[in-house]
Amino acid sequence: MQGDTRADAHGESGDRRSYTHREILKIMSGLLLALMTSMISTSVVGTALPTVVGEFNAQDQLAWVTGASLLTLTASTPLWGKLSDLFGRKWMFQLSLLVFIAGSILAGMSQSVGMLVFARALQGVGTGGISALTQVILGDVVMPRERGRYSGYIGVVFGVSTVGGPLLGGFIVDAPLLGWRWTFYMCVPFAVAAFAVVQRMLRYEYEARDARIDWWGAFAITGCASAVMVLLSFGGHEFAWNSGWTYALGGAAVLLLAFAVLVERHVAEPILPPRLFRDRTFVLAGGASLLVGLALYGAMTYLPQYFQIVKGMSPTMSGVMTIPLVLSLLLSAVTSGRVVVRTGRWKVFPVAGLLLICAGSALLSLMRPDSSGWMIGFDIALLGTGFGFSMQMLILAAQNAAQRRDMAVATSGVSFFRNLGGAVGVAALGAILTNRVEGEIAAMLAAARLRVPQGAHDLALGTPEAVRELSPALQHVVVESFTHAMQSVFLACVPLAAVGFFAVVYLRELPLRSAGGGTADAG
Repeated sequence: MQGDTRADAHGESGDRRSYTHREILKIMSGLLLALMTSMISTSVVGTALPTVVGEFNAQDQLAWVTGASLLTLTASTPLWGKLSDLFGRKWMFQLSLLVFIAGSILAGMSQSVGMLVFARALQGVGTGGISALTQVILGDVVMPRERGRYSGYIGVVFGVSTVGGPLLGGFIVDAPLLGWRWTFYMCVPFAVAAFAVVQRMLRYEYEARDARIDWWGAFAITGCASAVMVLLSFGGHEFAWNSGWTYALGGAAVLLLAFAVLVERHVAEPILPPRLFRDRTFVLAGGASLLVGLALYGAMTYLPQYFQIVKGMSPTMSGVMTIPLVLSLLLSAVTSGRVVVRTGRWKVFPVAGLLLICAGSALLSLMRPDSSGWMIGFDIALLGTGFGFSMQMLILAAQNAAQRRDMAVATSGVSFFRNLGGAVGVAALGAILTNRVEGEIAAMLAAARLRVPQGAHDLALGTPEAVRELSPALQHVVVESFTHAMQSVFLACVPLAAVGFFAVVYLRELPLRSAGGGTADAG
């Protein structure tokens, strides 16, 4: 497509205007800058988190520091999609940027784990709007057949930010004049620049609608996700699985889910319209996205733990070790998008992607302290290729199958399930990691008849530097315990990715429409 070729963005009725390639690039310039900022905020912090939570003596709360932003990102994603339907894409997009900026500043100022968790939660609310509305606006202005081309640009941004983020985060943590707080502060100028670019470049029509917000639905969906995450984060650790807390949180999640279903069936403007769940494509794409999100966020969160604690790498080097994952994700996302534009066939990519995620997770479950960097790089490259083949194609499938009126909520709905998988996955995998580490440490200390004044529990809470300062015998205990725990984390991902594979196998490959499905209401 040349600069003057038009991407026809009609709905079913054919009353939509079309956009030139140059106009689409102008619109996307602000979107992609904002998206890169929000992605960097996650990846730049990833390599710093072991140091951050270690400084607060809260290594066992790593899942909460990471999961807080994923939880609010997840819960807010469908709400942002609905708000953009009611008030306009542009204003909601800019509001999400302002919320993100506020959360980033508070995170940098944190004086306790509790304050950091709150700030990360606020960051997640803003990130939810940025990630969801980028996809929604793309669906508004680009026809499904051409979306693969522009989705490739999103893949490029994801790759650049995820490659650069860990490297930048490691450099900031290691720099004596900066420190971990600047991993949060450095996002602020990028977000401000994105706000200005969006204000200038994002120009397209807004169709006014009645502003009726499904607050009860938002409460029920958020509450259900929160209860599940708390249960998975603290179950078996802070309280026994067979305890009143477990039954109370599990019961609350079930009741809130039932309440959400009841509310969404009766409100005028539901966040997740029940009719979406009668669409086989939406249900299968959403379910597969949930499982992809679980594997993606689990790998990005816990691989730095392995590199820094088990392999003894610096934050900078642990960032370098994630390059194979990100480069493979970048190349596979761009390649699959180009092939879809040329052929109109998309199903083969999520099918192959879930198979590669299964294979990559299985291979990573075999990691040992002496595993070579080349072997680990190959394993995580398989994971990255699987993610690149899957993520954008599942959103494309849902957008293509949705009616025009449901394009925004279908897009944000699939994103919601992917983020939900990430939030639940980080919590659940974090529970597996913590419980296995503590159990292994206690068992190995008893077997070796070693005595530790602080207790076995404290060995798992320090920074990577503190682990390296232990005696050789105690260091061996910690490294072996973390290794076994990481093996369990990735082994748990294998059957879940297999379920996702069978979900995408049963997707119907509907022909990609030559007209868009959304409404151009940018605000």
